[in-house]
Amino acid sequence: MPAKPEVTGFFDSRTWSIQYVVADPETKKCAIIDPVLDYDEKSAATATVHADNILKFIADKGYQVEWILDTHPHADHFSAAAYLKDKTGAPTGIGEKVVEVQKLWKEFYNWPDFPADGSQWDKLFADGEAFKVGNIPAKVMFSPGHTLASITYVIGDAAFVHDTLFMPDSGTARADFPGGSAKVLWKSIQDILALPDDTRVFTGHDYQPGGREPLWESTVAEQKAKNIHMSVYKTESEFVTAREARDKTLAMPKLILHALQINTNAGRLPDPEDNGRRYLKIPLNLLEGAAWGS
Repeated sequence: MPAKPEVTGFFDSRTWSIQYVVADPETKKCAIIDPVLDYDEKSAATATVHADNILKFIADKGYQVEWILDTHPHADHFSAAAYLKDKTGAPTGIGEKVVEVQKLWKEFYNWPDFPADGSQWDKLFADGEAFKVGNIPAKVMFSPGHTLASITYVIGDAAFVHDTLFMPDSGTARADFPGGSAKVLWKSIQDILALPDDTRVFTGHDYQPGGREPLWESTVAEQKAKNIHMSVYKTESEFVTAREARDKTLAMPKLILHALQINTNAGRLPDPEDNGRRYLKIPLNLLEGAAWGS
């Protein structure tokens, strides 16, 4: 039987994101997965409320942070990885294909001097690479489709899939971002559904369909039986057709152009300019053909 880590989710209602603390109860060592740095797009204010809440939880539990992990460069929130590294000294990690995302967005933002080599993280994980959280074995699964760089962390009996599968009543993630592919997403989902049926599946977002309370834990068996996409679309072609049609109706995340310049830099904010202020850079008319938001 695989080891069973203690998993605690922290829901951010502003971005519908779930952040995780994954702990080995024996050693009290833990990993933080997909932490959120607070950002208000109306005032351009940043804060560390969610990250500080996680740090307080970890201190109260007596945990020691061993890893700060992101599943991919997020398009809808800023990563708090850099802030948490400063606070804890723990190494940061992400999948090695992040360099492909960096290369794309380096061109989009016209950053000739930006190092698109993944050096902003302490560890770039390869597909199939093993590591540990405390004494609990963990491995990385390359799960592209939503992005070029998306990975799944399988830690003991828990799989952290972020933007691949949502809760069964919400289906699957979009695949129309730069570098995304519904066909590739189908393959990644099949790999996740090939894990043991009792594997716990933890998603990275929950949009609360019907106004229900936030949820983020299911199992592989539940996903296969009840996921509103995967239980209906039985072939790759059916899934790709439906996913691409759905994606054409979706507006881009409101923070995509804000967030990628932070998250391709491992959560680091832009350096202050000569007046001491930091500035974001927004390329106009980059995402041509995207549906307009209301």
